[in-house]
Amino acid sequence: MFLYTKNFDEQKAKAMAGLRKALAEGKVDGDIISLLEKINSLENYFTTSSCSGRISVMEMPDFGDKVNSVWLGKWHREVSVEEVLEAIGKHSKGQLWFLVRSPILHVGARTMEDAVRLLNLAIGLGFKYSNIKSVSHKKLLVEIRSTERMDVPLGADGELWVDEAYIERIVGIANSQVRRFKGKLKRLEEEIGGLTPQAP
Repeated sequence: MFLYTKNFDEQKAKAMAGLRKALAEGKVDGDIISLLEKINSLENYFTTSSCSGRISVMEMPDFGDKVNSVWLGKWHREVSVEEVLEAIGKHSKGQLWFLVRSPILHVGARTMEDAVRLLNLAIGLGFKYSNIKSVSHKKLLVEIRSTERMDVPLGADGELWVDEAYIERIVGIANSQVRRFKGKLKRLEEEIGGLTPQAP
């Protein structure tokens, strides 16, 4: 017997209202909107939050201190060395980091069977860090996440520890990771429609 989420349709309606507001305010990554629409068009799924993956330059007091960190540059696409250097030029205090984060999507599912089917699809498409994040009668939440990631320290307190040649190399690696995970998102969008309810 499979676990069913209580009030699934109410939860989905609330999530869709939140998504419409976020879209109106320009808070949704543009290159992931069509994927979100496809997921939300499915009867047994809805998205709660998402990020299409990013490259960033961040200034932080201590590594991991997200609350007090400052974005010096953030891109949901491939980036040029010039853009990264411009962001680095804004650095004045704390630690300076170059980061890559893979896409992440949180998707509500009506039943455990639906959650497992989505999880298996995601893992099969290369989102190897995907998991079922929450399991209860109140919520079944699947986290879709890939493996691409970089955490590169560049300097501290206004001092740059690396030269421009090194930055060119890490930007090249980061862009290759972006191409890789954007390809995975495209394949997920192409195949997500197959998750229609199965006949009992």
